[in-house]
Amino acid sequence: MRTVTKDNITDVFMSYLAKDTEPRIREIMGALVRHLHDFARETNLTHDEWRAGIAFLEGCAAVETKDRHEFVLASDVLGMSSLVDMLHSSPEATSSSVLGPFHVSGAPPLAIGGDMKRHYGGPVLLAEGMIKDVDGKPIAGAELDIWQTAPNGLYASQDDEQDMYSFHGLMKVGADGRYAFTTVKPVEYTVPSDGPVGDILRACGRHPWRPSHLHYIVTAPGYRSLVTEIFPDDDPYLDQDTVFGVRNDLVMTYVERPAGEFPDGMEISGNVTDPFLHVEFDVTLVAET
Repeated sequence: MRTVTKDNITDVFMSYLAKDTEPRIREIMGALVRHLHDFARETNLTHDEWRAGIAFLEGCAAVETKDRHEFVLASDVLGMSSLVDMLHSSPEATSSSVLGPFHVSGAPPLAIGGDMKRHYGGPVLLAEGMIKDVDGKPIAGAELDIWQTAPNGLYASQDDEQDMYSFHGLMKVGADGRYAFTTVKPVEYTVPSDGPVGDILRACGRHPWRPSHLHYIVTAPGYRSLVTEIFPDDDPYLDQDTVFGVRNDLVMTYVERPAGEFPDGMEISGNVTDPFLHVEFDVTLVAET
């Protein structure tokens, strides 16, 4: 078309799509281009600003590695990751939360009662709970993929001093649906801010901090998989998570208990001599439809 204008370019774009374009592609591409064009018209976007946007995308690509996912991080800090999670969370299930850019696949098996703390300093945290369905019945054989930062605030994929699967474990629950493991108390940390995403945060006057948390991916045959995080209620960044990951039902309480109350049957039972932290957190999955 020769008569493209700033007012009709969106309609012209849609007319260029082939008649047999898959309907969902037509819907998504049409909405994407409509919002992009409306954004440019609303803000009267300049050439310099457009070039800055392109440079941001190129900068993300330049720092992408197998262990650093700047585009995922950009989605996180812009709230897109959390919005997609919330659009597809079931109100009957435990809320989903962001996967984040630091998950490592292929974590080693972690027995029920196993320990991830190992030689690291910091308070022992005993985390346990049940994987259950919406009726409160245990889900036998559910699998729990767990990961977190080390006490220095870094994930294993960020830190040459940690082995690849430090603070990662894959646990399969029994017939009672119960899980239990020990680890070190997670700490709050900053998302990487030395790249293009950091530039966005600084330009907006935002901080890069996340509240401390444990990551879970919970799967079971016949049930919708769940990617989530759980957060302590006393964390200073609970109400200002830079990636918008906190949900009311994902907030839990650490209870400090004396060493004498540490239970038997755990990998480190008999070796806990200081007060430890304890938390119970149940996870609810919904059946696949």
